[in-house]
Amino acid sequence: MRAVKRHEVPAWWRDAKLGIFVHWTPASVPGFAPTGEEVGALMHGGRRDALAWSPYTEWYENSLRFPGSPAARHHAATYGDRPYRSFAHDWEAALASWDPDEWARRFAAAGARYVVLVTKHHDGYCLWPSDVANPNAPEFRCSRDVVGELAEAVRAAGLRFGVYYSGGLDWTWNDHPIGTVTDLAVAAPRGGYVEYAEAQVRELVARYRPSVLWNDISWPGTTRILARLLADYYRAVPDGVANDRFLPWSAAWHLVRSAPVRRLVDAGIARSAGRDRGIIPPKPPLFDVRTPEYTVFDGIQHTPWECVRGIDKSFGYNRMSTGADFIGERELTWMLVDIAAKNGNLLLNVGPRGEDATIPCEQLDRLAWLASFTSAAGEALYATRPWVVPSGATPDASEVRYTARDRDVYTFVRTPAASVVLRELAASPTTEVRRVDRGTVAWQATGEGVRIVLDPPPGPDAPAIVAVRDARARGTGADRSD
Repeated sequence: MRAVKRHEVPAWWRDAKLGIFVHWTPASVPGFAPTGEEVGALMHGGRRDALAWSPYTEWYENSLRFPGSPAARHHAATYGDRPYRSFAHDWEAALASWDPDEWARRFAAAGARYVVLVTKHHDGYCLWPSDVANPNAPEFRCSRDVVGELAEAVRAAGLRFGVYYSGGLDWTWNDHPIGTVTDLAVAAPRGGYVEYAEAQVRELVARYRPSVLWNDISWPGTTRILARLLADYYRAVPDGVANDRFLPWSAAWHLVRSAPVRRLVDAGIARSAGRDRGIIPPKPPLFDVRTPEYTVFDGIQHTPWECVRGIDKSFGYNRMSTGADFIGERELTWMLVDIAAKNGNLLLNVGPRGEDATIPCEQLDRLAWLASFTSAAGEALYATRPWVVPSGATPDASEVRYTARDRDVYTFVRTPAASVVLRELAASPTTEVRRVDRGTVAWQATGEGVRIVLDPPPGPDAPAIVAVRDARARGTGADRSD
């Protein structure tokens, strides 16, 4: 176990800054979830059936178990009594038009450095022809090797490939309705599922050698079993990365079955969701990187991390999403910069349609925005590390973010003004300043910091990017946390 704990996050992952998540399951066929609220706000409400209103379409099957939920009403009106698992036939039929090479080209053009594919979500459907038999749903898997085909396409495009696996839930093994987070303990499969999940993950590692092993919810085995699994993974993929959602099963989980304990835990989770705006998983004993969901950390984190979120309020494709549900260009590009300044990556999800295996145009637009931004900002983004502080404030309240590499401090400035004072920087006798994005920059050392004059000023959606060589930190304190 000590060897697993000593495993370091590889440089390739810390250099990457941007990854693409892909949620594409039978739930992408109905592609339905209520819109409006993000998941953090939903959990903050404290309802016992909050997840019946989940904005995540990949939770569609769970939402159907709550009579009167938006998904249940939609399903009855649209599909009658059609069983959820029948959507797998529609999903597989759409593979006839699937072009994994086109997906990989889009992801690479957007500036992503790795792709993580959902291989099995909570519904239990497997996107590869697994040799590990599911005794409860032996046919509920894809006969075509979608995982292998996308892995090949992604790697041919020069990107790393990773796998997501839902270790903590599988509704073919336990279909207990999940209304709040405490229901996860009741819905966690036991019995033969422990061996089943481990065997499937080992199969994924052996077949595909994933650069990222991304588990979700929790892990059904004990800490000792998990330590062996991760040790074997690191032997197979020495520069692999494991996320922080491998919380091992514990007998203490049975306590959550008690109503008073559940009320206390749910209340605490509701408060946390309100404070953090999204979801921050509890730390397991063994992991490499943290994965806050639909939220970001406030300061530089000592532990590398990645923000995971969709382009809209769902991971899976949601045909109900409207313009207001999608992230805008200004917010998206600044989010990427903000995360990089705090020692993180952005794992941005793409949710293809289930009926034709295509990426919706609203999502393609966001990938195009990222392509334009990362092509201009690449020097200041990739292979950088946090500077002394992640951010700063200018006298005119413009927003500033910092990254660094070697002698250069990269400054991202979001401002309508042409002239800005960078108060965190002090010039030295060898200081040089240059514009990384389009245009020119003039500069002057002042008693307030380094004044820069931008020509032209940044546009409304993308920040100006300036490299400052041989600068010193001025009046900054430590701003790091774990």
